[in-house]
Amino acid sequence: MQLVWTPCANKARTAAIAYIAQDNPSAALGQLDEIERQADMLLQHPEMGRPGRVKGTRELVVSRTPFIVIYRIKPKAKRIELFRFLHGSQKWPPDEG
Repeated sequence: MQLVWTPCANKARTAAIAYIAQDNPSAALGQLDEIERQADMLLQHPEMGRPGRVKGTRELVVSRTPFIVIYRIKPKAKRIELFRFLHGSQKWPPDEG
């Protein structure tokens, strides 16, 4: 299995960490380490996230952070695709229309 961050999710993660780093660089690094550590655990336990609110997705609530990673398990491609990175206060899924 391979863990793949999409450009959209990676950009959102980078922006969130940069925002935290403006006030507290040490906290930002701690948050980033926690996000990466827990996301990497998906390689061994791909279904550890809760069932997603969008069909075919799962949601990893990153402990000790305010973040959620939305992902899909792609068994044929042998990869886990992390395609959205959200702050817990953000609306998900977005409104249709």
